[in-house]
Amino acid sequence: MQSNKNKNRTMITTAIFSLALAASFYAMAADKLPLSGKTVGVTIIGTDHDFDLKAYQGQINELKALGAKVIALDANRNDQTQVSQIQTLIAQRPDAIIEQLGNLKVLNPWLKRIKQAGIPLFTIDTETPYAINNTTSNNYSIGSELALQMVKDMHGVGKVVMFNGFSSVPVCKIRLDEIRYVFKSYPGIKIIKPELRDVIPNTVQQAYSDMSDMLTKYGPGSGLKAVVACWDVPMIGATQAIEAAKRTDVKTYGIDGSPEYVAMVRNPKSPAAAVVAQQPYEIGKQAAKNVATYLNGGSVPSFTLVPSVLITKAGKK
Repeated sequence: MQSNKNKNRTMITTAIFSLALAASFYAMAADKLPLSGKTVGVTIIGTDHDFDLKAYQGQINELKALGAKVIALDANRNDQTQVSQIQTLIAQRPDAIIEQLGNLKVLNPWLKRIKQAGIPLFTIDTETPYAINNTTSNNYSIGSELALQMVKDMHGVGKVVMFNGFSSVPVCKIRLDEIRYVFKSYPGIKIIKPELRDVIPNTVQQAYSDMSDMLTKYGPGSGLKAVVACWDVPMIGATQAIEAAKRTDVKTYGIDGSPEYVAMVRNPKSPAAAVVAQQPYEIGKQAAKNVATYLNGGSVPSFTLVPSVLITKAGKK
Protein backbone atom coordinates (compact mmCIF):
# COMPACT_ATOMS: atom_id res chain seq x y z
CA MET A 1 0.00 0.00 0.00
CA GLN A 2 1.33 3.44 -0.91
CA SER A 3 2.32 5.50 2.15
CA ASN A 4 0.55 8.78 2.92
CA LYS A 5 3.84 10.61 2.22
CA ASN A 6 4.14 9.08 -1.25
CA LYS A 7 0.46 9.63 -1.89
CA ASN A 8 0.73 13.32 -1.00
CA ARG A 9 3.91 13.68 -3.11
CA THR A 10 2.06 12.22 -6.10
CA MET A 11 -0.84 14.61 -5.56
CA ILE A 12 1.48 17.62 -5.31
CA THR A 13 3.19 16.61 -8.56
CA THR A 14 -0.19 16.28 -10.22
CA ALA A 15 -1.25 19.69 -8.92
CA ILE A 16 1.86 21.26 -10.49
CA PHE A 17 1.09 19.49 -13.76
CA SER A 18 -2.46 20.83 -13.59
CA LEU A 19 -1.21 24.40 -13.27
CA ALA A 20 0.98 23.92 -16.33
CA LEU A 21 -2.02 22.43 -18.14
CA ALA A 22 -4.12 25.47 -17.25
CA ALA A 23 -1.44 27.77 -18.67
CA SER A 24 -1.40 25.92 -21.99
CA PHE A 25 -5.17 25.93 -22.00
CA TYR A 26 -5.29 29.72 -21.69
CA ALA A 27 -2.91 30.04 -24.63
CA MET A 28 -5.32 27.92 -26.67
CA ALA A 29 -8.31 29.89 -25.39
CA ALA A 30 -6.81 33.18 -26.57
CA ASP A 31 -7.67 32.31 -30.19
CA LYS A 32 -11.30 31.23 -29.67
CA LEU A 33 -13.92 30.20 -27.15
CA PRO A 34 -12.85 26.56 -26.69
CA LEU A 35 -16.38 25.34 -25.84
CA SER A 36 -18.24 27.25 -28.55
CA GLY A 37 -20.94 24.99 -30.00
CA LYS A 38 -20.58 22.46 -27.16
CA THR A 39 -23.20 21.47 -24.58
CA VAL A 40 -22.13 20.48 -21.07
CA GLY A 41 -24.43 18.96 -18.44
CA VAL A 42 -23.91 19.70 -14.74
CA THR A 43 -25.52 17.57 -12.03
CA ILE A 44 -25.17 18.29 -8.31
CA ILE A 45 -26.73 16.67 -5.25
CA GLY A 46 -27.64 20.05 -3.70
CA THR A 47 -26.73 23.72 -3.40
CA ASP A 48 -27.86 24.52 0.16
CA HIS A 49 -24.29 24.26 1.50
CA ASP A 50 -21.86 27.11 0.84
CA PHE A 51 -19.19 24.86 -0.70
CA ASP A 52 -21.64 23.11 -2.99
CA LEU A 53 -23.23 26.33 -4.21
CA LYS A 54 -19.94 28.10 -4.94
CA ALA A 55 -18.46 25.12 -6.79
CA TYR A 56 -21.69 24.82 -8.81
CA GLN A 57 -21.57 28.53 -9.67
CA GLY A 58 -17.89 28.27 -10.60
CA GLN A 59 -18.64 25.51 -13.10
CA ILE A 60 -21.60 27.22 -14.71
CA ASN A 61 -19.97 30.64 -14.97
CA GLU A 62 -16.74 29.29 -16.41
CA LEU A 63 -18.48 26.97 -18.88
CA LYS A 64 -20.55 29.86 -20.18
CA ALA A 65 -17.49 32.12 -20.35
CA LEU A 66 -15.82 29.48 -22.52
CA GLY A 67 -18.78 29.46 -24.90
CA ALA A 68 -20.67 26.35 -23.81
CA LYS A 69 -24.40 25.82 -23.53
CA VAL A 70 -24.99 24.57 -19.98
CA ILE A 71 -27.69 22.18 -18.76
CA ALA A 72 -27.49 22.67 -14.97
CA LEU A 73 -29.51 20.38 -12.67
CA ASP A 74 -29.79 20.59 -8.85
CA ALA A 75 -31.16 17.49 -7.09
CA ASN A 76 -32.06 19.33 -3.86
CA ARG A 77 -30.40 16.68 -1.65
CA ASN A 78 -32.41 13.79 -3.07
CA ASP A 79 -30.44 10.79 -4.33
CA GLN A 80 -33.19 9.51 -6.60
CA THR A 81 -33.72 12.96 -8.06
CA GLN A 82 -30.04 13.10 -8.99
CA VAL A 83 -30.30 9.66 -10.60
CA SER A 84 -33.31 10.83 -12.63
CA GLN A 85 -31.44 13.94 -13.68
CA ILE A 86 -28.46 11.85 -14.80
CA GLN A 87 -30.84 9.72 -16.88
CA THR A 88 -32.18 12.91 -18.44
CA LEU A 89 -28.66 14.11 -19.27
CA ILE A 90 -27.73 10.78 -20.84
CA ALA A 91 -30.82 10.99 -23.05
CA GLN A 92 -29.87 14.52 -24.13
CA ARG A 93 -26.32 13.39 -25.00
CA PRO A 94 -24.31 16.52 -24.17
CA ASP A 95 -20.66 16.73 -25.18
CA ALA A 96 -19.62 16.22 -21.54
CA ILE A 97 -21.10 15.92 -18.04
CA ILE A 98 -19.75 17.25 -14.73
CA GLU A 99 -21.10 15.48 -11.62
CA GLN A 100 -20.60 17.02 -8.16
CA LEU A 101 -20.79 15.12 -4.85
CA GLY A 102 -23.61 12.75 -3.89
CA ASN A 103 -23.89 9.20 -2.52
CA LEU A 104 -21.37 7.15 -4.48
CA LYS A 105 -23.09 3.86 -3.72
CA VAL A 106 -26.21 5.19 -5.43
CA LEU A 107 -24.44 7.09 -8.19
CA ASN A 108 -21.77 4.67 -9.42
CA PRO A 109 -24.05 2.47 -11.58
CA TRP A 110 -25.35 5.61 -13.30
CA LEU A 111 -21.90 7.13 -13.69
CA LYS A 112 -20.96 3.86 -15.39
CA ARG A 113 -23.88 4.34 -17.78
CA ILE A 114 -22.60 7.80 -18.68
CA LYS A 115 -19.29 6.25 -19.69
CA GLN A 116 -21.04 3.43 -21.56
CA ALA A 117 -23.01 6.05 -23.49
CA GLY A 118 -19.71 7.51 -24.71
CA ILE A 119 -20.20 10.83 -22.86
CA PRO A 120 -17.01 12.18 -21.23
CA LEU A 121 -17.59 12.35 -17.47
CA PHE A 122 -15.84 14.79 -15.15
CA THR A 123 -16.45 14.99 -11.39
CA ILE A 124 -16.00 17.29 -8.41
CA ASP A 125 -15.31 15.56 -5.07
CA THR A 126 -16.41 12.22 -6.53
CA GLU A 127 -13.70 9.58 -6.97
CA THR A 128 -15.04 7.03 -9.46
CA PRO A 129 -13.36 4.85 -12.12
CA TYR A 130 -15.85 6.13 -14.70
CA ALA A 131 -14.62 9.74 -14.66
CA ILE A 132 -11.87 11.15 -16.86
CA ASN A 133 -10.93 13.65 -14.16
CA ASN A 134 -11.91 14.47 -10.58
CA THR A 135 -11.28 18.06 -9.42
CA THR A 136 -10.99 18.33 -5.66
CA SER A 137 -8.86 19.41 -2.72
CA ASN A 138 -6.16 17.16 -1.29
CA ASN A 139 -8.49 15.54 1.22
CA TYR A 140 -5.75 13.29 2.56
CA SER A 141 -3.68 16.27 3.66
CA ILE A 142 -6.81 18.13 4.83
CA GLY A 143 -7.68 15.34 7.26
CA SER A 144 -4.13 14.88 8.55
CA GLU A 145 -3.45 18.63 8.85
CA LEU A 146 -6.60 19.20 10.89
CA ALA A 147 -5.86 16.16 13.06
CA LEU A 148 -2.35 17.39 13.80
CA GLN A 149 -3.76 20.78 14.81
CA MET A 150 -6.13 18.97 17.19
CA VAL A 151 -3.28 16.92 18.63
CA LYS A 152 -1.28 20.11 19.18
CA ASP A 153 -4.18 21.89 20.88
CA MET A 154 -4.98 18.84 23.05
CA HIS A 155 -1.32 18.23 23.96
CA GLY A 156 -1.81 14.66 22.76
CA VAL A 157 -4.38 13.72 25.41
CA GLY A 158 -8.19 13.79 25.58
CA LYS A 159 -11.52 12.53 24.33
CA VAL A 160 -12.93 13.49 20.92
CA VAL A 161 -16.52 13.59 19.67
CA MET A 162 -16.63 12.72 15.96
CA PHE A 163 -19.65 13.36 13.74
CA ASN A 164 -19.74 10.70 11.04
CA GLY A 165 -22.95 10.53 9.02
CA PHE A 166 -21.64 10.57 5.44
CA SER A 167 -19.08 7.81 5.01
CA SER A 168 -20.62 7.04 1.59
CA VAL A 169 -19.39 10.44 0.38
CA PRO A 170 -15.77 9.76 -0.67
CA VAL A 171 -14.26 13.04 0.56
CA CYS A 172 -15.83 12.57 4.00
CA LYS A 173 -14.49 9.04 4.31
CA ILE A 174 -10.99 10.14 3.30
CA ARG A 175 -10.90 13.04 5.77
CA LEU A 176 -12.18 11.07 8.75
CA ASP A 177 -9.97 8.07 7.94
CA GLU A 178 -6.94 10.38 7.90
CA ILE A 179 -7.94 11.91 11.25
CA ARG A 180 -8.22 8.43 12.76
CA TYR A 181 -4.86 7.46 11.22
CA VAL A 182 -3.08 10.41 12.85
CA PHE A 183 -4.73 9.69 16.22
CA LYS A 184 -3.31 6.14 16.16
CA SER A 185 0.10 7.66 16.83
CA TYR A 186 -1.26 9.36 19.98
CA PRO A 187 -2.68 6.69 22.32
CA GLY A 188 -3.73 9.38 24.79
CA ILE A 189 -6.43 10.54 22.35
CA LYS A 190 -9.66 8.52 22.24
CA ILE A 191 -12.66 8.94 19.90
CA ILE A 192 -15.88 8.47 21.86
CA LYS A 193 -18.01 5.55 20.65
CA PRO A 194 -20.54 5.42 19.16
CA GLU A 195 -19.72 8.31 16.82
CA LEU A 196 -22.47 10.85 16.25
CA ARG A 197 -24.34 11.13 12.95
CA ASP A 198 -24.57 14.47 11.22
CA VAL A 199 -27.67 14.92 9.08
CA ILE A 200 -29.12 16.92 6.18
CA PRO A 201 -31.36 18.91 6.49
CA ASN A 202 -31.51 20.52 9.97
CA THR A 203 -27.77 19.99 10.34
CA VAL A 204 -27.09 22.81 12.81
CA GLN A 205 -30.13 22.10 14.98
CA GLN A 206 -29.41 18.37 15.25
CA ALA A 207 -25.74 18.94 15.98
CA TYR A 208 -26.69 21.42 18.72
CA SER A 209 -29.01 18.86 20.32
CA ASP A 210 -26.55 15.96 20.03
CA MET A 211 -23.65 18.01 21.34
CA SER A 212 -25.72 19.28 24.26
CA ASP A 213 -26.35 15.66 25.25
CA MET A 214 -22.63 14.84 24.99
CA LEU A 215 -21.71 17.82 27.16
CA THR A 216 -24.12 16.59 29.83
CA LYS A 217 -22.70 13.07 29.65
CA TYR A 218 -19.08 14.26 29.60
CA GLY A 219 -18.96 17.15 32.03
CA PRO A 220 -15.99 19.29 33.10
CA GLY A 221 -13.07 17.10 34.14
CA SER A 222 -14.19 14.17 31.97
CA GLY A 223 -11.39 14.67 29.49
CA LEU A 224 -13.62 15.74 26.60
CA LYS A 225 -11.59 18.28 24.65
CA ALA A 226 -12.54 18.31 20.97
CA VAL A 227 -15.33 17.87 18.41
CA VAL A 228 -14.78 17.26 14.69
CA ALA A 229 -16.70 16.46 11.50
CA CYS A 230 -15.81 16.02 7.83
CA TRP A 231 -17.41 19.41 7.10
CA ASP A 232 -18.10 22.51 9.16
CA VAL A 233 -21.87 23.05 9.19
CA PRO A 234 -22.48 20.61 12.09
CA MET A 235 -19.63 22.34 13.91
CA ILE A 236 -21.70 25.53 13.92
CA GLY A 237 -24.35 23.77 16.01
CA ALA A 238 -21.75 22.03 18.20
CA THR A 239 -20.00 25.35 18.86
CA GLN A 240 -23.27 27.00 19.80
CA ALA A 241 -24.02 24.16 22.23
CA ILE A 242 -20.60 24.53 23.89
CA GLU A 243 -21.14 28.27 24.23
CA ALA A 244 -24.61 27.74 25.73
CA ALA A 245 -23.16 25.29 28.26
CA LYS A 246 -20.46 27.86 29.13
CA ARG A 247 -17.75 25.25 28.61
CA THR A 248 -14.21 26.48 27.96
CA ASP A 249 -12.56 23.04 27.91
CA VAL A 250 -13.99 21.83 24.57
CA LYS A 251 -13.04 23.07 21.08
CA THR A 252 -14.52 22.39 17.64
CA TYR A 253 -12.79 21.68 14.33
CA GLY A 254 -14.27 21.69 10.83
CA ILE A 255 -13.56 21.51 7.10
CA ASP A 256 -14.80 23.51 4.08
CA GLY A 257 -14.76 27.18 5.10
CA SER A 258 -18.42 28.10 5.45
CA PRO A 259 -18.50 31.86 6.20
CA GLU A 260 -20.36 31.48 9.52
CA TYR A 261 -17.91 28.91 10.87
CA VAL A 262 -14.85 30.83 9.65
CA ALA A 263 -16.20 33.84 11.56
CA MET A 264 -16.45 31.67 14.68
CA VAL A 265 -12.85 30.51 14.31
CA ARG A 266 -11.70 34.11 13.96
CA ASN A 267 -13.60 35.13 17.08
CA PRO A 268 -11.10 34.84 19.96
CA LYS A 269 -13.90 34.06 22.43
CA SER A 270 -15.47 31.24 20.40
CA PRO A 271 -14.82 27.51 21.07
CA ALA A 272 -14.30 27.07 17.29
CA ALA A 273 -10.55 26.40 17.08
CA ALA A 274 -9.68 25.64 13.44
CA VAL A 275 -11.09 25.06 9.97
CA VAL A 276 -9.50 23.89 6.72
CA ALA A 277 -10.99 26.21 4.11
CA GLN A 278 -11.32 25.03 0.52
CA GLN A 279 -11.70 27.16 -2.62
CA PRO A 280 -14.98 25.83 -4.04
CA TYR A 281 -15.47 28.45 -6.76
CA GLU A 282 -11.96 27.77 -8.07
CA ILE A 283 -12.64 24.02 -7.93
CA GLY A 284 -15.73 24.54 -10.11
CA LYS A 285 -13.82 26.74 -12.56
CA GLN A 286 -10.98 24.23 -12.83
CA ALA A 287 -13.40 21.39 -13.61
CA ALA A 288 -14.82 23.47 -16.46
CA LYS A 289 -11.32 24.19 -17.77
CA ASN A 290 -10.52 20.47 -17.72
CA VAL A 291 -13.62 19.81 -19.83
CA ALA A 292 -12.51 22.44 -22.34
CA THR A 293 -9.00 21.04 -22.54
CA TYR A 294 -10.26 17.50 -23.11
CA LEU A 295 -12.89 18.41 -25.71
CA ASN A 296 -10.20 20.30 -27.63
CA GLY A 297 -7.99 17.24 -27.83
CA GLY A 298 -5.79 17.96 -24.84
CA SER A 299 -4.72 15.56 -22.12
CA VAL A 300 -5.95 15.92 -18.53
CA PRO A 301 -4.77 14.11 -15.38
CA SER A 302 -7.00 11.68 -13.52
CA PHE A 303 -7.33 14.21 -10.70
CA THR A 304 -6.71 17.94 -10.27
CA LEU A 305 -5.99 19.42 -6.84
CA VAL A 306 -6.94 22.94 -5.81
CA PRO A 307 -5.11 24.20 -2.67
CA SER A 308 -6.85 24.66 0.69
CA VAL A 309 -5.73 26.62 3.77
CA LEU A 310 -5.81 25.95 7.52
CA ILE A 311 -7.31 28.80 9.53
CA THR A 312 -6.80 28.98 13.31
CA LYS A 313 -7.15 31.65 15.97
CA ALA A 314 -3.68 32.80 14.96
CA GLY A 315 -4.75 33.27 11.33
CA LYS A 316 -4.04 31.37 8.09
CA LYS A 317 -1.23 28.82 7.93
